[in-house]
Amino acid sequence: MATMRDPFAPPPDDPRRQFRDLEATLLRCPRCAAAVPVRKRLLLVLPEGDKFEYVCVRCSATCGTKIERPPPVALRL
Repeated sequence: MATMRDPFAPPPDDPRRQFRDLEATLLRCPRCAAAVPVRKRLLLVLPEGDKFEYVCVRCSATCGTKIERPPPVALRL
């Protein structure tokens, strides 16, 4: 059986792949007006992936969001 690579996935030797699972630890808070440590919190479970929000540890304001897509499934012919 031959396996086919996902046509939308970046090539295996693409140097940008190392940044796919990047996690934020400091973000600018809109309320504190400074770079602050953040906590990652699950916001929604969507069909295209899990949506997380980054929350300021000082004032609990939302500083950003991220959708983590599940790993691609190998296509089989």
